[in-house]
Amino acid sequence: MVSRMFRIETEVDKERRDLLRARLREANTAASPVLRTLRGTPAEREVPLHVWALDDSGGLAGGLVGHTWAGWLHVVYLWVDGRHRGTGLGGRLLATAERIARDERGCGAARLETWDFQAPEFYKKQGYEVVCVIPDYPPGVTEYTLTKNLG
Repeated sequence: MVSRMFRIETEVDKERRDLLRARLREANTAASPVLRTLRGTPAEREVPLHVWALDDSGGLAGGLVGHTWAGWLHVVYLWVDGRHRGTGLGGRLLATAERIARDERGCGAARLETWDFQAPEFYKKQGYEVVCVIPDYPPGVTEYTLTKNLG
């Protein structure tokens, strides 16, 4: 057995990050027939999906930021100003993103993460199901991953 020495570094390095991402992508593509079939297709690219709600004065009342990839909508952020909560605005933003993802981008499912103090019950009411629970992430908080079939 050959003993090797490695120098471990911890600085932020965007060039190495990009190289690592490319090498991981190559390795994942080689290991997964599913990812191989995605290469070169429109589903391979992450495509941003943003939905905004403006109030009467043009101010931001709420919004959704996400992207579609590989037939999935991934909701990254959904926020509604406190003055507009309880009006159905969050549901309208989410439904709009789901419709675009399904009807215009061919997505069959959606996913998102939320914390226990945010909106897990809201998402369940919108038809999402909890598929993962991570307690104490961060300490004292529970994170939920939820998915929904858009078909």
